[in-house]
Amino acid sequence: MLIIKRHNTDPYFNLATEEYVLKNFDEDCFMLWRDEPCIIVGKHQNTLAEINVDYVKQNNIAVVRRLTGGGAVFHDLGNLNFTFIQQGKQENLIDFRKYTLPILEVLQKMGISAKFEGRNDLTIDGRKFSGNAECIWKQRVLHHGTLLFSSHMPNLTQALNADPEKFNDKAVKSVQSRVTNISEHLKEPITVLKFADLIQNHIMEKYPDARPIELSPSDHDKIHELVKTKYSTWEWNFGYSPNYNFKKRIRTKKGGSIEFSLEVQNGTILYAKIFGDYFCKHDTKDIEKALVGIEHQENALRIMLGKFILDDYFSNVTLEELIDGLL
Repeated sequence: MLIIKRHNTDPYFNLATEEYVLKNFDEDCFMLWRDEPCIIVGKHQNTLAEINVDYVKQNNIAVVRRLTGGGAVFHDLGNLNFTFIQQGKQENLIDFRKYTLPILEVLQKMGISAKFEGRNDLTIDGRKFSGNAECIWKQRVLHHGTLLFSSHMPNLTQALNADPEKFNDKAVKSVQSRVTNISEHLKEPITVLKFADLIQNHIMEKYPDARPIELSPSDHDKIHELVKTKYSTWEWNFGYSPNYNFKKRIRTKKGGSIEFSLEVQNGTILYAKIFGDYFCKHDTKDIEKALVGIEHQENALRIMLGKFILDDYFSNVTLEELIDGLL
């Protein structure tokens, strides 16, 4: 087994690394890695329905889609991620207990009574500290999981505090759980990096053929290309979302209200309707028609609306208010 050392904390690069190793390495692999603050959404989720758009924008938090299913999670440098990529027979590849067992063994050595519960979670005293997900490519499985060690819980809560009333879709929804940091249960404090060392050492003992390696410069170049063409793109992170209906009502600074209703397919607006008690010189059907065919994302909306003299359509309503209503 290869123990691939990971030093990069860029979430786009880290998610791309998983896909690259899955599809280009033949040997079994294990990796530990951390991300700067970001939200990682499941492959089959509607990204906008999982995140607090305003909080994400204000705090410059990256949002990245992963290869595996399941719910959205918040990463920061207090969260440690682990990845197993292994070869096997198709019928035996999916096995959450197998890949989480080494983590439980490390925690038990540290005197922490952690358990595997539900479909794919690890808990301490009934509170979740690890969510896990898997996907299969050919005869290889990618299993990865989060390990909340010393994450900033208020950030986690606010970043994932999406408005459930805005979307009507069939996408997989995240399930909110009571969570805890591993560090809260330690008898003696250690750093997240020391915790990573304990896990790596345990894997080295558990797999006698395990050996540490570094990714080559060529590997890095190919991963960066995957970041450029996929993992940093709006098409993958937002446009890949399942079809959905979006509805949002805003109160303007002048006391009126505007309601936006959108039908979105593959991230592109197919239908738009605007309601409200606003005053206008020109019929807002012009705006509705212009929204059709536009990507449901801020930059595209801002460019489109910038082509209109907005005060002719929404008296005393600002561009920022309209953008807020459309996201």
